[in-house]
Amino acid sequence: MMCSTDDDEHHGDTPSDGEVADDQAVSSLFSALLEDSAEDLYEHAPCGYLSTLLDGRIAKVNTTLLTWLGYDRSDLVGRKTFSDLLTVGGRLYHETHFAPLLRMQGEINGIALELKAADGSRLPVLVTSTVRTGGDGQPLLIRTTVFDARDRRAYETELLRARQESERERERLKRLNAALQKTLLPPTLVNVPGLDVAAYYHIASVDEVGGDFYDLFPLSAGAWGFFLGDVCGKGAAAAAVTSLARYTLRAAAVYDPDPVTVLANLNTVLNHEYNGHDPRFCTVIFGLLTPDGEGSFRVTMASGGHPPALLMRADGRADYLPTPGGQLIGVLPDAHIAATTVRLEPGDTLLLHTDGLTEAHAVAASAADDGRYGDDALLRFAEALAPTNARDAVAAIQKLLATFGAGVEDDTAVLAFNVPRTTRDAQT
Repeated sequence: MMCSTDDDEHHGDTPSDGEVADDQAVSSLFSALLEDSAEDLYEHAPCGYLSTLLDGRIAKVNTTLLTWLGYDRSDLVGRKTFSDLLTVGGRLYHETHFAPLLRMQGEINGIALELKAADGSRLPVLVTSTVRTGGDGQPLLIRTTVFDARDRRAYETELLRARQESERERERLKRLNAALQKTLLPPTLVNVPGLDVAAYYHIASVDEVGGDFYDLFPLSAGAWGFFLGDVCGKGAAAAAVTSLARYTLRAAAVYDPDPVTVLANLNTVLNHEYNGHDPRFCTVIFGLLTPDGEGSFRVTMASGGHPPALLMRADGRADYLPTPGGQLIGVLPDAHIAATTVRLEPGDTLLLHTDGLTEAHAVAASAADDGRYGDDALLRFAEALAPTNARDAVAAIQKLLATFGAGVEDDTAVLAFNVPRTTRDAQT
């Protein structure tokens, strides 16, 4: 058995040559820092320092600030005040805000100002000032720290430029969306003899093109076709579907105006065109208006998943026209399409709308449990409105939408037909 000596036991605690060298380097660094004089730290600090008397005259200024501004010490000390270094606007702010607050609070921090350099250029800075007091609590002088804010000013300028460019781009997008929206709607509704017609389109957001659409157009044999629909989604993709739907409906109605056939054709087109990874569909009502003698009109409508139309009778009754079971257009190859027929007598008004109206968030007591306006509230609204005419009905809906404000999250289209009462009808 071998026994260790004391030297062997303490051998592991002896520092290596490298560790000794590192310790010596750290000691030398600390020694160098301790040798820095307070005056040198003041003069060559990474920020500007100056001290002024209470009247603002400069009593002391460090080399850093002199270098930034291009002055000699003799140009400033005892000759100029701090406000002399400021721009005209800066002097006004200093006299009306900076100096009074400093006197009241004894300190003011991070104020953005501009200093005038000897060559006439301007130096953006952030200024912090404190009042130094004597043993009796009376103010003696003002110490001010100045930070170079050129990089910050450049960043803020670039940020402002980017924000302004973004606003300009947003305005261009608004104009583009507005122009595109106009192309998706008929400029004016055609005149149908013996029928009053009115329409309204409420834009929920100027930033995105909506997918609502409507139209009224003449067909052969004294009949008129009409439709109102809503494409899923917003933006350019929805606008493309809207355009395709409008022209498909009009073209299909020329060959066979039967409403169920027209919607079946649209369903086939959309299903074939958008059956890939990005399916597109819409809800829509298509109808035929045909004069039916004695001033009345026969209306035949087909619905593909669209909210039912409202019928407001001349005697004050109001109700939805049932079109149950109609399926979304474009989803299935053979969508079920529901149809109905109604006779519009003098004084009757037919109102079609998209779901932006009933899905709007309403704060009124008539709103549904989820806060949306809902079908029941709209029916009560129609019952209170009846009897009415197309123009007054659309105007009332327009005012109703305005009461929802930002609660209208989706575009809303409204189309109304009314058979005017004759003088004889009004007397009976």
